Amino acid sequence: MPAAPRTIDVARVIDDRGLDRFNYLLILLSWLITVFDGFDMMMISFTAPYMRDELGLDKPMLGNVFSAGILGMMVGGFAFSYIGDRVGRRRTIVAAAFAFGLLTLATAFARSYEALLILRFADGFAIGGMLPLAWALNIEFVPKRMRATVITIIMMGYSLGSSLAGPVTVWLAPHHGWEGVFVFGGVCTLVCAVALAIWLPESIRFLTSKALKPDLVAATLNRLSPALDARAEDRFVLGDEQTDTGNFTVGKLFEGRLAILTPLLWLGYIMSTLAVYFKANWGPIVYEDMAFSRETAAYVSSFSGVMGAVLGLTLMRFTDRFGPFAVAVYPLCAAPVLLAVGLLPMNPQLFLWLSVISTTFVGGAHFGILSIASVFYPSAIRANGGGWATSIAKLGGIGGPIIGGYVLSSGMPIVRSFAILALCPAILAASAIGIGLIVRRGNPAVLPGVAVAPRARRAL
Repeated sequence: MPAAPRTIDVARVIDDRGLDRFNYLLILLSWLITVFDGFDMMMISFTAPYMRDELGLDKPMLGNVFSAGILGMMVGGFAFSYIGDRVGRRRTIVAAAFAFGLLTLATAFARSYEALLILRFADGFAIGGMLPLAWALNIEFVPKRMRATVITIIMMGYSLGSSLAGPVTVWLAPHHGWEGVFVFGGVCTLVCAVALAIWLPESIRFLTSKALKPDLVAATLNRLSPALDARAEDRFVLGDEQTDTGNFTVGKLFEGRLAILTPLLWLGYIMSTLAVYFKANWGPIVYEDMAFSRETAAYVSSFSGVMGAVLGLTLMRFTDRFGPFAVAVYPLCAAPVLLAVGLLPMNPQLFLWLSVISTTFVGGAHFGILSIASVFYPSAIRANGGGWATSIAKLGGIGGPIIGGYVLSSGMPIVRSFAILALCPAILAASAIGIGLIVRRGNPAVLPGVAVAPRARRAL
């Protein structure tokens, strides 16, 4: 007689596991595409001096080109996150990867300011859904105790890609023009997209939350735990959250404790993104205008990006243990150093070192807030939760380059921009502390008034 169907708690199976080859492959794939995600978004900053000279672009025009990409990411984040919570993570990620690879390649053929605006918006649109979906997919395959660490490892790829944009530009642009940098980024992205199409799995937490494809859930569970012997006839549940087969509505981001947590997350994320994109887009030009060489400007900006990633990874074990309070540490360090750099007279060497330290703390703080951007939302709306947070945060990314363009054109001493920037980490720290207080009171992913499936005994 065939065995009777069982009730299997998918969340329990995942939480009782460690990381294995399945997770390492998923992390590697996500990391690789994130490298070229970061490379694509940041190479515009390092190729900007070449574009400025060749295409006759002034600073406000460059600011608009920077912001067009961020605006595209904002709109794309809303669109792809919605699609990802409707049709699944895998197909949406693969489609976005192919799209932004092709659009990056197409940017190499832009010959006017207007063409750059259009292509950067379209490229940003394709990139916008990538990061939240990659976070969601990985979060849904790792135990809760390791989520922040895994997301930070993946986002180190973004930081590495951002940091490589400077050296690659220095390597390619003098011989192949700024166009060669975009060709390099586009081709590498397309290679990664092919790898995603072959090996990327679908999230079983997502499928379970939507009561979809039990045969695929069973097959994936058996890859994770062969002794489980799951079958499509079994009943799959998530013991830590509700089943939600309905369509996403924005109101779901504000139910229960999320009514306070979501606005705090958005505020902190906006200010952190403003700071990161201000320093990333304008950093090379600021250093160059302060009489540092173009090569020095590129390498200094890249170095601070790498060090920010290192600080972010160091922070994550504390975030997994102590929660959002740990996220407040780096912005509390960044604010006073930025004020000192912007307001105190100092020699060029000291300025260079302190500016690197301050922007490193800014980068580390950004890793902190993005590592928790998707964690507190249920699986059924996780892509939308992270996607909306990331897209709303792009208001800071859009404002940063535009504000920077006008600040740097205002006649104000260029060094004062660092002091203005100090406001961003101060607000981020306050937001992180507020999120920590909310989370300490309970689990915001389990909404009040919603029945939660009971934990099933682990069927091993």
